[in-house]
Amino acid sequence: MPSVQSLTMTYDSLNEHGTFSEGDTITGKVTLLLSKDTKCESLFVKAKGDAEVHWTVRRGEHNHTYSAHRRYFKLKQFLIPQNAKDTVLPQGTHVYPFRISLPQGSMPSSFKGCHGKIVYKLEAKLSRSWKFDRKVDKEINFVSKAIPNLQHLMTQQVGSTNKEMWFFSKGDVHMDVIVDRRAYAPGETITIVVKVNNASSKEMTPKFSLTRDLVYRAVGDTKHEKSVILKLSENTIQPKTQEEVKCRMTVPRGQTHTIHNCDIISLEYYLKVYLDISFSSDPEVKFPVAIIPNDLAPSQFHGHAMGPYPNSAVGAPSNSDFPPPAAAMGPYPASPHAGNYGYPRAQSYSVPPPVYPAQSAYVSGGYNNPVPQLPSPYGTPFSSSSSSSVLHPPPTAPAFHPPPYAPEVHPSPPSAPAYVPPTAPNIPPPAPAYNLLPSAPMMDTDFLSQTDEAPPSYSLLFPPTDAK
Repeated sequence: MPSVQSLTMTYDSLNEHGTFSEGDTITGKVTLLLSKDTKCESLFVKAKGDAEVHWTVRRGEHNHTYSAHRRYFKLKQFLIPQNAKDTVLPQGTHVYPFRISLPQGSMPSSFKGCHGKIVYKLEAKLSRSWKFDRKVDKEINFVSKAIPNLQHLMTQQVGSTNKEMWFFSKGDVHMDVIVDRRAYAPGETITIVVKVNNASSKEMTPKFSLTRDLVYRAVGDTKHEKSVILKLSENTIQPKTQEEVKCRMTVPRGQTHTIHNCDIISLEYYLKVYLDISFSSDPEVKFPVAIIPNDLAPSQFHGHAMGPYPNSAVGAPSNSDFPPPAAAMGPYPASPHAGNYGYPRAQSYSVPPPVYPAQSAYVSGGYNNPVPQLPSPYGTPFSSSSSSSVLHPPPTAPAFHPPPYAPEVHPSPPSAPAYVPPTAPNIPPPAPAYNLLPSAPMMDTDFLSQTDEAPPSYSLLFPPTDAK
């Protein structure tokens, strides 16, 4: 009869979805059931996150294999110290609690595809001399919340196109498109407004499609998988007419989140709005769209979509590159169990929590992989054309120099009325002379220009504070 009857591992959930994110702490326990006294070398729990791709391409008579691997972290906590050869565990059940904190930083969400995967898992391993190791592992569902420029993703997108008709028709077509946001959670609705000026002699149909673009990358080759996940159409627009079309497109539930922070696997979405014209190329406008976790969607804060809000409202769209304040996103007080920005904290215990061994004493490993940002042919929703996705502080406001005070006006003493000749009785007397005010200096700053610089009065309204 084997001495080790079973080795099991369980972990505690932080939320109803059973997901973990950057900086979360995983707690759980390893249960070891022994049928007799057993000598052990070590027992540890390991947490790791890896991404890998692999595929084979046949060219001629030869097969070419491409693969790549990235490791984001590897953490280990010993429950029985390593090389403890004299450790003898008595017969019975042994329970070992563990506690591992996931590293901070940007890491991609869990994903599984035909040619690659991103996997995060826990593994418990028991080592004994002259015996096979006993292992047990469990995958964890990791959801990345490292989303740059989250406030920017809540702003509108605007695009337009114009087409001049040829051959079987004449005239031209102009289309303006407005999309309410740049990011949506699964189950949310995309609101699209299309204004079409059909000055041609042909009828056309507005159509909408949401496309998923998945890319695997390895040294020497790239593999693409593109698919349309949703497609809608509206009523036909007749020739020589102008119409405004509104479309509401719901993102399918269960859709995989956008992957933008992995250099070997990327998953992007884009919305295409186009006019279907027979016997002609279709004018179209494409918008990048991000699929984000549900608890980052604006509807989770208010029960409905964001905006419009006053410029000073918490959660309102802003042109600032700074993160939003850690305040409640609505008229209701923040939950005592809520963390920063409304994220749920780790679960609380109604009784004192179990005592876990200190992680710093036995935890080792950890990786820091800088991930390059690869350009997308459709652009990225995480940054505008005028700024990158990296957060930068605003430029220092130029000093404002107020114009000199105008001198007091001293009107000249009234002079005697001028003699009015008889030939011009209706000519009024000349107005009294005044000293003209000196003109204020001209400002070199164009306040109407579309720049990121703050106006000159910024330093007066918001005086800078000294760094501490």
